[in-house]
Amino acid sequence: MPGSKTRPKERLAELRDLIRHHDRCYYLNDRPEITDQEYDKLYAELVGIETQHPEWITPDSPSQRVAGAPAEAFEKVAHRQPMLSLQNSYSIEDIDAFEERLRKELKDQAPETMEYFCEPKFDGLAIELVYEDGLLTRAITRGDGNVGEDVTQNVKTIRSVPLQISEAPKLFEIRGEIVMLKEDFRRLNEAQQEAGEVPFANPRNAAAGTIRQLDSRIAASRPLRLFTYAPGTIEGVRFESQHEFETTAGKWSLPTVGVAAENESFAEFEARLNSILQSERKAPHVSSLGLARICRGATEAKAYYSFIQSVRGRLPFDIDGVVIKVNRFRLQDDLGFVARSPRWATAAKFPPEQAQTVIEAINIQVGRTGALTPVAVMRPVKVGGVTITNATLHNQSEIDRKDIRVGDTVVIQRAGDVIPEVVEVVADKRLPNSQPFVISNICPACGESAEKPEGEVILRCVNPGCPAILRESLKHFVARRAMNIEGLGDKQIDALVAAELVKRPSDLYRLRAGDILSLERQGEKSATNLIESIQASRKTQLARVIYAMGIRFVGEATAKSLAKFYRTLEQFIGASEESLMQVPDIGEKVAQTILTALRGPYLKKELQRLVENGVEIEAVSQNAGHSQTLAGKKFVITGTLPMGRDEIKDLIEASGGIILSGVSKKTDFLLAGEEAGSKLQKATELGVAILDWDAFQKMLKDAPLTT
Repeated sequence: MPGSKTRPKERLAELRDLIRHHDRCYYLNDRPEITDQEYDKLYAELVGIETQHPEWITPDSPSQRVAGAPAEAFEKVAHRQPMLSLQNSYSIEDIDAFEERLRKELKDQAPETMEYFCEPKFDGLAIELVYEDGLLTRAITRGDGNVGEDVTQNVKTIRSVPLQISEAPKLFEIRGEIVMLKEDFRRLNEAQQEAGEVPFANPRNAAAGTIRQLDSRIAASRPLRLFTYAPGTIEGVRFESQHEFETTAGKWSLPTVGVAAENESFAEFEARLNSILQSERKAPHVSSLGLARICRGATEAKAYYSFIQSVRGRLPFDIDGVVIKVNRFRLQDDLGFVARSPRWATAAKFPPEQAQTVIEAINIQVGRTGALTPVAVMRPVKVGGVTITNATLHNQSEIDRKDIRVGDTVVIQRAGDVIPEVVEVVADKRLPNSQPFVISNICPACGESAEKPEGEVILRCVNPGCPAILRESLKHFVARRAMNIEGLGDKQIDALVAAELVKRPSDLYRLRAGDILSLERQGEKSATNLIESIQASRKTQLARVIYAMGIRFVGEATAKSLAKFYRTLEQFIGASEESLMQVPDIGEKVAQTILTALRGPYLKKELQRLVENGVEIEAVSQNAGHSQTLAGKKFVITGTLPMGRDEIKDLIEASGGIILSGVSKKTDFLLAGEEAGSKLQKATELGVAILDWDAFQKMLKDAPLTT
């Protein structure tokens, strides 16, 4: 029986394989096979066995992917082979010149038709992964090309990066790029702005800044991706071509952009990609795109450049050009290097993505948290093949800093290929009668006064009945990560609110097909499908409901922490300030925000209305694979311990214990590792029971895994 106490070692191996499989399904294939809660149970069971048998922990275990304590500095590490930069070109005609240079270098060896391997050029942070005997042992930044920085702990938090490749040879080095997908970047910046923090300029800056954080917990909290594209030093296997190498990397579960089939014509390649990019309801999964391909001759390589440039805006990640490489490694060796670049490859970059236009108006948009955001309405202009008409100006401070006014001629760009932004005002084109723009403190949607919370730069509408807040709240409520009501788009939400059929999220569960049919352009089939989708969302998880309610500062991770701590909707509704401060990763500011929402006139009643309207919220299992031997016991953790802090917290909570951030008279146990510091001294003074690692393990053995 899975989980049986008589076969813990066999079960451990089974759990590791299961978790790796589900990681691949979720992060590489975008096709999860189990729910988040089911995944968490598998993970908790694995950590439980490893805690009871630490001698069985291996470097490739999923439990070793966690964030550790902050580092003081990154270690400098030399690359076995230099990580060289590519020669850049900025014109499609340069591809012809590149081929001419190759033919001169190769002379009689030059094939009749040059064979290239072409792929998008990522705009991220270059990285090298080192696998020894199949295990990931190092992750090194490019640095100066010869020496980089060891960022292994941060890279291990990226779920799409395998910790083990069983098929890999004795030494296997692979180069790639750490990036942030456009949709992930948008969500991260939304969270930054909602928290009153400065948004990131572009995905590249966000990814590069994250991977170089000394505290790997920050890296773990941000949605980084890694895509591999080139070999370093390899011992024990030989690849004949770049195409064979990248195809094999994909088969070994390394994340790539996917490789088109060798027999796929260029016309078929274009038609396939256009179909995927046009028909997908959401951003397509990267590995399914098959973006890399063999191109025969400069003519086809130029066609690849033009086509990728034309679909650039629809890709799920940032690129700034394409990379064209000689496909055969034998020819690469013959061509060699010049200065700090290989002769056998070139980076054909796209033209700069900037343009000038005129700001015709500045409108104020109201978000779901009431934030008043100024948006520039501009004379339409094409930037990178995309027509731009609007750009966010963020807040009054940003408007003042750049001195942006209605009527100004401005330089705009697509920040990180994603968000249109105003770079600067063209001062000598300013109209003589222009006036500085000041955001009104009256909400444009409802006419109520807006306020600027202490310590923030954003004005917020505080009217809970504001129709703009309702519309944006509903869009968040129905999202995939929230209540996941498929088929309910922005236009339908706007129509439902305008018709006053929906005045709060819970009203969605009172809708009937006839209500949908009463709206314009709604047929019987679409009405039936929407009602079925709403019905399907009725049975849900507590974490989804908490996240769906749109409480400020409560993202997906915080919602999961709250659900895991309170377990039932009733207990969450009755949360106190003291209990909220005991929830992992929740500080005083977030706790106060949640408490204010729960004590206000809306949230508690709305949660109750959801239940009254038939929403079934599944309680979080109290066991999660463990008995409740530690039920109600309050723990503080300090010092360096054999396991990661987050895993220890999970174990304590899974057995019913409670994690506190500081030592007080209410603390039952201090788990103290090496270099425990002031918390150990305070616990001794207060007479708090102190556990070392062995005593803690013994305590957990009294909380055995259930079958």
